Amino acid sequence: MTIRLYDTSARRIRDFIPLVPGCVSIYLCGATVQAPPHIGHIRSGLNFDIMRRWFAYRGYEVTFVRNVTDIDDKILTKSAEQQRPWWAIGYENERAFSNSYDVLGCLPPTYEPRATGHIPEMIEMMRGLIERGHAYPGEGNVYFDVRSFPGYLQLSRQELDNLLKPPGEAEAGKRDPHDFALWKAARPGEPSWETPWGRGRPGWHLECSVMAHKYLGERFDIHGGGIDLIFPHHENEIAQAKGYGDDFAAYWVHNAWVTMSGEKMSKSLGNSVLVSKMVKQWRPIVLRYYLASPHYRSKIEYSEEALREAESAFARIEGFMQRVAEKAGKVVLPADQVPPAFAEAMDDDFGVPQALAIVHTTVRQGNSALTADDKETAVARLAELRAMLGVLGLDPLDAHWAGEDRGEDLHGVVDSLVRLVLEQRQAARVRKDYATADAIRDQLQQSGLTIEDTPEGPRWSLGTP
Repeated sequence: MTIRLYDTSARRIRDFIPLVPGCVSIYLCGATVQAPPHIGHIRSGLNFDIMRRWFAYRGYEVTFVRNVTDIDDKILTKSAEQQRPWWAIGYENERAFSNSYDVLGCLPPTYEPRATGHIPEMIEMMRGLIERGHAYPGEGNVYFDVRSFPGYLQLSRQELDNLLKPPGEAEAGKRDPHDFALWKAARPGEPSWETPWGRGRPGWHLECSVMAHKYLGERFDIHGGGIDLIFPHHENEIAQAKGYGDDFAAYWVHNAWVTMSGEKMSKSLGNSVLVSKMVKQWRPIVLRYYLASPHYRSKIEYSEEALREAESAFARIEGFMQRVAEKAGKVVLPADQVPPAFAEAMDDDFGVPQALAIVHTTVRQGNSALTADDKETAVARLAELRAMLGVLGLDPLDAHWAGEDRGEDLHGVVDSLVRLVLEQRQAARVRKDYATADAIRDQLQQSGLTIEDTPEGPRWSLGTP
């Protein structure tokens, strides 16, 4: 068994060889908590959740670190705009991110450190970089000297002299316009911490290098994030960490954006779709299916039509599972192993689209077995299906999704009411009042319910009005 993944630093698929046999260490750039998350934010966490689950399925012990950037220019801007404490905005939105990860079925990280909890370690790294000639203080700031690090820009494959000068006025004490801030001097009304170079606050890039070093050591397996982080954030992380003496990440993995009308989803562009809003319109498990279905390196163009297609596709999976459960009269447990074709797809750069093709092939095979009254084969297909869906975090019978956002109590009440109406419809059919029966069915469907007549009686499922 060999897992292959696309390494951004090498621009090619590589065989994954862990630094420590049997263990995988992953650092994922997490939330900057200036605002609640939209589905573009959460896509990254979801993609790496599936990656983590597959490594665990393959027998690796996974250490997964996803940080929280709780001090940043954007947070301070929001604080000034809203006239609220920066820490209140950060905590409120950190909770919103955590809730969104949870509602979409992402496993909690092994560690989820906050930037503000690691100021002493940041001071230590800055001191080391200054001693090694890679950084310098200037008027209360501390800057990284990009020309002191020969490997700068290798990840994004750019030439330093071809870069445009950063916009805005020259920063105090900076020698080269491309040098970036490790530490920013205190300004009136902003939070600050004491350092040997004066009071101030950390730069965005320093935070991640420090937290990756603390929780994963001088060298770890995979560093992940969105493609928009390659430059400048990940380039600057590499320069800091390697300038300090770390080997840093062995592999770099980046997920693509969620777009709307061809543009990256962003609150600043006014085209973001908040997770908190989406899960009121769509079942969370359907939203997870929608975001997980494309390959992690492929863009997702958001549309209501695409979500409806995802809902229909997932309904076919759930319909088969429900029919087998009724036929078997028992809970069918997941198989010990996924089908070989599914494993082959996941081993090849986490090929979820190809893996889902195997999922739907299994559903079709299972439905054919049900039609042939072959209960044993149908049960076997369901066991395989649950194993595959479990790896993807999409098994509706998993404890996480039990009752889902509808709530078990609410679902039970709805079930009783719908069955009462269906009994009225059945009575109309018995007396051959087909117009009334059809009217009842149409009204239920207009309310967002799908009605299916089966040999065992009518069955309903919840759709989207």
